Amino acid sequence: MGMNAQRLETSRLLQRFGFGPRPGEYAQAIKDGVEATRAKVLTVPANDAGAAKVAEPGITDLGKRPAANSAEIVPFSIAMRNQTQQMSLWWLDRMAMSDHGLTERMTWFWHGHWATSIQKINYAMPMFKQNKTLRDNCLGNFKTMSRAMINDGALQYWLDGQDSTLKSPNENLGRELMELFVLGVDRYTEDDVKGAARALTGYQVVNSAGTVLFNPKRHDPNPITILGATQPFNGEQLSDFLVAREDNATFIAERLWYRFISSTEAMPATFSAKSAFAGRDIAAAVKAMASDPAMSDSKNDMVKAPLEWFIAACRALELTPSTLKTPGQLFNYLDKLGQVPFAPPNVGGWPAAEAWLSSATAQYRIAFATWLVKQSELRALNEIPVGLRVVKSADWLGVAEWSPRTQSTLRASLADPAQFALLALCSPEFIVSA
Repeated sequence: MGMNAQRLETSRLLQRFGFGPRPGEYAQAIKDGVEATRAKVLTVPANDAGAAKVAEPGITDLGKRPAANSAEIVPFSIAMRNQTQQMSLWWLDRMAMSDHGLTERMTWFWHGHWATSIQKINYAMPMFKQNKTLRDNCLGNFKTMSRAMINDGALQYWLDGQDSTLKSPNENLGRELMELFVLGVDRYTEDDVKGAARALTGYQVVNSAGTVLFNPKRHDPNPITILGATQPFNGEQLSDFLVAREDNATFIAERLWYRFISSTEAMPATFSAKSAFAGRDIAAAVKAMASDPAMSDSKNDMVKAPLEWFIAACRALELTPSTLKTPGQLFNYLDKLGQVPFAPPNVGGWPAAEAWLSSATAQYRIAFATWLVKQSELRALNEIPVGLRVVKSADWLGVAEWSPRTQSTLRASLADPAQFALLALCSPEFIVSA
């Protein structure tokens, strides 16, 4: 393995299976070698001291929304906004502060997969519970995860599950369960959607608390035909039935490929995550993916999503998201770049690839990076001797190598560390995980 191949694969392991290296971690990983780095990236520690430092937010059940013109609506709205902000900062801090990135990275992946937005839920509590469910199951068994999500208050409410009754089945949850969560497009028929809707009747949601109750009186107990099988189904039985299908292994492998390997190249039939997922073990699929030959194929570059870019920048700049100057400004920048946690644009989650590279986002990214650099002591950058700064800054940011063009841009700003840091963070090599 040549130097560049090793640097490329090491960079990908740290950027894609975590949120980028902290100062010193990439140089150490190069010393350790790819095998050792891969093992380290994939082995979740029993205790993560960095994550443990992040205090839990005080999220409570705010109860029924007061009437629009009542005296109670103002304190209610303030509490709602505060809880949403505290919850979002708590998660961003966990991403930036964790010593081992895989758990938060996978929780983030599943949040985009089972995409649910607080903009419809309108309460922090159900979203907080859902986030914990995703984290608890993020490297577990997909059968268990899918069952937990059928019983998730935020997901049920987001897809109108609470309105689905024996007399009037609602198709939203059943359709998305097949199309976006478990099987994938074109792997079921409209009749299967109707059947799934009947299977998913009877759920009721207390939205403010994010709790789900099953009411047998509202459920259709009759035999239902779904994908050629006729039997009575409830939500958990439907979930197990769909997860057991071969299409589920193909689909989850496709989603992992799309978010971790390439959002532009098609998944090859030989992609090892698929066979590793035979028992629906998510950790096994992730481990196979991290060792797959595709990881070292130079054509599989990926544009970092805005939130991933932001967290990688925080880690490099040694910044804690919750202590940045005004959360309002932080969320304004994330919103302008199009990616706020807990608020995906729709049930399909966030886009990928070129979607993040418009000229408008380039301007917002420069403004955002400038704001971040101003709040950092730039310790790691300033410790690199000026004569080595262009070359060694690639190690600082976990970049495999700077292009000649980026090198000359950086060389021109050696006298100004803040400008140097800004240009490095907005370079094509840092925006794209090569």
